[in-house]
Amino acid sequence: MADSTDFKSIAEQFTNFYYTQFDQDRKLLAGLYKENSMLTFESADVFGSVSIIEKLASLPFQKIIHKISTLDAQPTPSGWILILVTGALLVDEEQKPMNYSQTFQLAPDGAGSYFILNDIFKLIYG
Repeated sequence: MADSTDFKSIAEQFTNFYYTQFDQDRKLLAGLYKENSMLTFESADVFGSVSIIEKLASLPFQKIIHKISTLDAQPTPSGWILILVTGALLVDEEQKPMNYSQTFQLAPDGAGSYFILNDIFKLIYG
């Protein structure tokens, strides 16, 4: 299991990197996913890095800003890291943010780093 400070630090570094890349150019996230990765985006399942990046790149907005409200992380006995993020999105010129929740399961890549095995994104309405 990852050291208690390591997994939190890794989760924070990963999340900051992920949302910075997403906000600048979603296609640059390709290296974070593998062929066995899965994304569930608003209840639609997408499998594999190529299909995941195609899905993210096809989202109908040009500009996005993620604002993280909470970030919680837990290590697993196998050395994986589970991350839950809540926050708000500002899309294009919209002034009213949309709330979201996103869960990542990071798995060791065998080279001392991690990749996204599972990614679940959901907008929170109401």
